Amino acid sequence: MFTRRHILASTLAAPAILRFGIGTAHAATTLKISHQFPGGTIDTGDFRDRLCRKFAAELAKRTGGEITADVYPNSSLIKTKAQFSAMRKGALDISLYPLPYAGGELPETNIGLMPGLVSTYDQGMNWKKNKVGKTLTDFLADKGIVILSWVWQAGGVASRSRSLVLPEDCKGLKVRGGSREMDMVLQTAGAAVLSVPSNDLYAAMQTGACDAGITSSTSLISFRLEEVSKALTSGAKASYWFMLEPLLMSKSIFDGLPKKHQATILALGTELEAFGRKGAQDDDMEVGKVYAKAGAKVSQLDTATVNKWRDIARDTAWKDYGAKTATSGQLLKLASDVTA
Repeated sequence: MFTRRHILASTLAAPAILRFGIGTAHAATTLKISHQFPGGTIDTGDFRDRLCRKFAAELAKRTGGEITADVYPNSSLIKTKAQFSAMRKGALDISLYPLPYAGGELPETNIGLMPGLVSTYDQGMNWKKNKVGKTLTDFLADKGIVILSWVWQAGGVASRSRSLVLPEDCKGLKVRGGSREMDMVLQTAGAAVLSVPSNDLYAAMQTGACDAGITSSTSLISFRLEEVSKALTSGAKASYWFMLEPLLMSKSIFDGLPKKHQATILALGTELEAFGRKGAQDDDMEVGKVYAKAGAKVSQLDTATVNKWRDIARDTAWKDYGAKTATSGQLLKLASDVTA
């Protein structure tokens, strides 16, 4: 897995466009699916890219070629953070998108990376069938976005120097957290923070602009951060960092499709959630092996350590987020009520 993924990441780094149509008998609506992650194939590579390709291939099959899709990895179509706004405007059809990247535009979306709030995959996936999921879904729909697949990812820390496990380990380091709320926790613990998308982390760590980056297990592997790291803190057993990275669709584009195709898209999105969860959890197990092979020191988070991070988050990030808007306060309360 390690070798094949890295080969694919390097050989397919150039922008790639893949058509999944299954014939020319019907005039097809072609959707554009964009994401920031390395491209691969439908069977190998970053699972997030594979999820998009599986979605495209199955969509063409189920609609008899009436809807096809092109997949654009590596932010080759639209820059990483701009993809959310583009979907809201109807300029992009679909994106597998880290939800808190939209926090500058809609602060409510930062619920998708609230440190310590989600601690297991079960808990995160339970959002969908609870009031917090309906509230978030309705909020996004009102802003022009439809959630197709709920995808959660646990994360860990790659560091250029010493291990970053406990909050006190942050002191003196420049750390990428992944959201405004995670940055608040890091600053409280004594770190300086850097705001960059995960696909820019390699360059930031290579140049020394960033000492450590917190990101998903999959990104820790796919972006080859082991090449610029001496230490890894794995979230395989426990984590205070769970990010919601759903497959999203422009509501204006969705609403313009026939009802039968809307139903197909929603059903397919739901079906792919199991694939997304397995991909994330497999990488949680794989990441430690990748970094150990590269010579990095590998540490594990445990429940006691996660609780220390949560205590800081509850007193800082949670309070700040909950007071932002009426919707953010509601989302935080509802999410806090969801247990694993």
